[in-house]
Amino acid sequence: MVMLLGQYSTGKTTFIKHLLRCDYPGAHIGPEPTTDRFVAVMSGPDERSIPGNTVAVDADMPFSGLTTFGGSFLSKFQCSQLPHPLLDEITFVDTPGVLSGEKQRTQRSYDFTGVISWFAAKCDLILLLFDPHKLDISDEFKRVIASLRGHDDKIRVVLNKADQVDTQQLMRVYGALMWSLGKVLNTPEVMRVYIGSFNDKPINDSFIGPFGAELFEKEQNDLLADLVDVPKKACDRRINEFVKRARAAKMHAYIMSHLKKEMPAMMGKAKAQQRLIDNLEDEFAKVQREFHLPPGDFPNVEHFREVLSGYSIDKFEKLKPKMIQAVDDMLGYEIPELLKKFRNPYD
Repeated sequence: MVMLLGQYSTGKTTFIKHLLRCDYPGAHIGPEPTTDRFVAVMSGPDERSIPGNTVAVDADMPFSGLTTFGGSFLSKFQCSQLPHPLLDEITFVDTPGVLSGEKQRTQRSYDFTGVISWFAAKCDLILLLFDPHKLDISDEFKRVIASLRGHDDKIRVVLNKADQVDTQQLMRVYGALMWSLGKVLNTPEVMRVYIGSFNDKPINDSFIGPFGAELFEKEQNDLLADLVDVPKKACDRRINEFVKRARAAKMHAYIMSHLKKEMPAMMGKAKAQQRLIDNLEDEFAKVQREFHLPPGDFPNVEHFREVLSGYSIDKFEKLKPKMIQAVDDMLGYEIPELLKKFRNPYD
């Protein structure tokens, strides 16, 4: 599964059309925010568009988890099916354009960032599309990019419509984009940025010149090679995601058990709970020292605090060492054994 993210009119829907070399049901293209819903473009026996509520209850499709976002989201979700050899291998997720300026003050009727996080966990590749004329990263786009934390290995950046500026401007735009991304992603590593013009029109070399056309071709081939690799690595990624979730569950158990242990037996439970929630960073540090855990495995403190305030810590379970040992054995012995037997069908 490949998800496309970007501000409106950066060419997300056109990018999918360019790869498929045909239209798909529900594709709308224009300079204004045209895609108003999440569209999963999948393989199917014939061309049809299925509404989100129907897709979410279909056991044969991997979208049942989206029911947690409610009917207001499902009315903004659809599945477009058509017979296509590329879709037999890859499912594309087209997303609504991330809003900027005043428009983002108008709240969406569903948890947009939460939905992006859900898809990010399921996707094999996330393409962030930028337009040379729209490099500003809005507050909503910042929140969206922040919600992709933990999936950095899946992110690829595409500077689309790059033939609309000349060589000198492109150089400046590329530098500005790298600077903006560095601040938002907050990592010392440089992201891989593909430069090109992913549409069905011939490259406009009146701006970029013949050398630019050659560069675009090489960049497009690199990106296509990356996409071709997606089905090959799908099984490896599933095991990788499973291991990530197992480690997260183990970490969760340590935190829950520690918070339960800090609660008083009889009086002052409400005060103790509030104190623990307020000093969650310190409690995380205690858990880290006690069990010798890596700090990078801990969840986001703010999000954890927000969710924790809706529960009674006193009702949490105590740590069961046998269950932790079972997870350790699985990660230490069973997964490596599984990988030995596992052979990639594409090899």
